[in-house]
Amino acid sequence: MTYTVAGSGPDNTETGGGLGEKGLNKGAVGLLGAVVIGVSCIAPAYTLTAALGPTVAEVGTHLPAIFIAGFLPMLLVALGYRELNNAMPDSGTSFTWATRAFGPWIGWMGGWGLIAATIIVLSNLAAVAVDFFYLMLSQITGNEALADLTTNLWINIPTTLVFIAGACWISYRGLQTTKAFQYVLVGFQLLVLGWFAIAAFMHVANGTAFDATPISLEWFNPFGVESFSAFAAGVSLSIFIFWGWDVTLTMNEETKDPDKIPGRAATLTILIIMGIYMLVSLAVISYAGTGDTGLGAGNPENQESIFAVLAGPIMGPFAILMSLAILSSSAASLQSTFVSPARTLLAMGYYKALPPRFGRVSPRFLSPSTATIASGVAAAAFYVVTRLVSENALWDTITALGMMICFYYGITALACVWYFRRELFAGWKSVVFKFLAPLIGGTILLVMFVKTAIDSMDPDYGSGSSLFGIGTVFILGMAVLLIGVVLMFVMRLRHPAFFRGEILRTRK
Repeated sequence: MTYTVAGSGPDNTETGGGLGEKGLNKGAVGLLGAVVIGVSCIAPAYTLTAALGPTVAEVGTHLPAIFIAGFLPMLLVALGYRELNNAMPDSGTSFTWATRAFGPWIGWMGGWGLIAATIIVLSNLAAVAVDFFYLMLSQITGNEALADLTTNLWINIPTTLVFIAGACWISYRGLQTTKAFQYVLVGFQLLVLGWFAIAAFMHVANGTAFDATPISLEWFNPFGVESFSAFAAGVSLSIFIFWGWDVTLTMNEETKDPDKIPGRAATLTILIIMGIYMLVSLAVISYAGTGDTGLGAGNPENQESIFAVLAGPIMGPFAILMSLAILSSSAASLQSTFVSPARTLLAMGYYKALPPRFGRVSPRFLSPSTATIASGVAAAAFYVVTRLVSENALWDTITALGMMICFYYGITALACVWYFRRELFAGWKSVVFKFLAPLIGGTILLVMFVKTAIDSMDPDYGSGSSLFGIGTVFILGMAVLLIGVVLMFVMRLRHPAFFRGEILRTRK
């Protein structure tokens, strides 16, 4: 296999600011394909089964209000992303845009935040896919022992590596293959979630629900949450479950009408996901209530996977479809999530912020080659090391993921405000979309980053493990950022031109 390095270098004109085409497959994805990949990356079936229980435990019936509170900053940030994409469609997204706004140092760390978050979540998605793979086998065969195979490290780790390798291979083959794969898996999981919600409401109507709870407007009132700590914890969880919509922007050099479609796809993705979350959360609370016993959504024993508990009573013999939906959701997200780190690494290699080999594009598939393989290797290595060291270390690092998300989303949103600073008041659209929306959204997320960092210093945060009296979640989160800082200084020594602003220019 031979490779090409996209282009001969960026266009250093004043208008281009150093932006350049990287040789990716132009026009490979339209609006529908971009939205499907965006929904896939968020993985609603997988995300809901893991997040509904813990969020209900924090805020009770105010779950819809918390979803709205988490949805709003994401929508505001997405509007800022759309403006940046309209002005600078580039696969580097956070890295490129923050560099053009704030300079190479902040831009590099913005890119690192995205890469670190996606590499961490890739390992988590693979682990969840493996868990539900063996659960599905046990349900099909009736052999409950098969579900326990996932606890055997010497079976779990090789199976997880196979899942990562398969997802990496599909991603390597480009967005045409990715799109076809996602249509099937996303369509299936949305069908099953809709089935689950309708069946739950039918049980409520027929008087056969576990703890029928009438829907109330009070559920949508964020001021009804008992305490600010509970509210903040709930919002932090809800921000995580909306994460992933920005994959639509990283495909901007491969979409039809790259100035418009990626931004529209991001906004549509968030709105669709909000609709799905609202429908399913209302169905769960209406059917099961928020109690902490039996099938109650607040029962600690149900929090690891709420659908695994409720699918049987609600869907009857078709409950296996929910296991298949969660498996397909995590597998689909595992594959589509490769899109973001691969294209960010591609851009960083292309602009010489990383070794130039990361800027290679496969001449056959017109997709990032070295960057895609590097993402797969990094995700696999991360999973193996953390799983062998401690399962707590794996899950605490994933808990710290929220900090990474808030960090790079916040930086990118504020980059929108600063980049367009000379035209913020050119009209009402500029005031709303280039100033107020990204400023408010970015500020909220950066405040959540600081709040989460402070809270995670508590040894009881996450798994409850600590080092020198400091919570492991905080230590791991800060360690990931520190690694980024160290790598940035190493790159400064090896590739100084980027850090001097000679390749990707900061807008004056």
